Amino acid sequence: MIKTPYYLIDKASLLKNLEKIAYVRQQSGAKSLLALKCFATWSVFDLMQEYMDGTTSSSLYEVKLGKEKFRGETHAYSVAYTDDEIEDVLANSDKILFNSIGQLTRFKDVSENHIRGLRVNPQVSTSDFIIADPARPFSRLGEWDPEKIATVIEQISGFMFHNNCENNSFERFDEMLTHIETRFGHLIKQMKWVSLGGGIHFTGENYPLDQFCQRLKAFADTYQVQVYLEPGEAAITNSTTLEVSVLDTLFNGKNLAVVDSSIEAHMLDLLIYRENAKMAPCDGDHEYMVCGKSCLAGDIFGEFKFDKALQVGDRLSFQDAAGYTMVKKNWFNGVKMPSIAIRQLDGSIEVVREFDYNDFVQNLS
Repeated sequence: MIKTPYYLIDKASLLKNLEKIAYVRQQSGAKSLLALKCFATWSVFDLMQEYMDGTTSSSLYEVKLGKEKFRGETHAYSVAYTDDEIEDVLANSDKILFNSIGQLTRFKDVSENHIRGLRVNPQVSTSDFIIADPARPFSRLGEWDPEKIATVIEQISGFMFHNNCENNSFERFDEMLTHIETRFGHLIKQMKWVSLGGGIHFTGENYPLDQFCQRLKAFADTYQVQVYLEPGEAAITNSTTLEVSVLDTLFNGKNLAVVDSSIEAHMLDLLIYRENAKMAPCDGDHEYMVCGKSCLAGDIFGEFKFDKALQVGDRLSFQDAAGYTMVKKNWFNGVKMPSIAIRQLDGSIEVVREFDYNDFVQNLS
């Protein structure tokens, strides 16, 4: 039995998402690039690269990881590149996207022979959280003025619009794309490729996939562009669990269970967005608040129901634990880092990475 805590990536579950991604490419012509900011566990890239067209990044290190570990195209994007990294970014990418006209101008000469694009902010989004809203007031993410963009149109061949965030509504996606066409359509006609970014939950249950494909194809045909999607969560949703063990139980007005993991260290998005972890099944007469082992008072996974009282040593499984977890895990409190395990397509489980005290020490100086 594998020692907890550990992330368990199930390739069979991952494959369900990947097959939908490949279907979208087949039916619409849109290519999909894995957003490494969400998921970068390269031990499963062997499977993912069979169904996706490459990677997109947010930093030099992600660019290099995509180039080295994932077959296909490597798109580079950053909110701001530095002088000492731009050469490496260009050497490891097929296309480079600039966040602003200022950055495009600054690196105009050095990127002259590279395929270049510009991030455009349509000033509408689907985010319910201002911290994640790319179109928030005073946003630094992309250029928004069509007239200003037109002054540099000859320096680029593509646009990137990233304004979806956990958007599971095709109608809302369609509405926002229409808004983009209305404001920027005359500029898009001068492009060769357009990325519509990530945050589109098109691999979810009951998503109208054929309508989505038709809309993408119509957009590509109208403007004669290659469309790219940048799925992060959509590629890995429901593919991974975080396996933990109960270390202690207490009662303080509620039944509490402390586990050998931490939201602050291992599922940071739960803390940032004040959300609860998911657990299935979650029914029964015994309700517990499941808590992490760090000293943060609010280190709480959530409240869950069980069919029997929890005991020290019981194993629990948090669902949908791939996105923005392994890429954000940290050494807060020196809590043991979860191992990473993969359930292969034949059902066998392989531990591909373990972390120890030396990793903790070497993370600092």
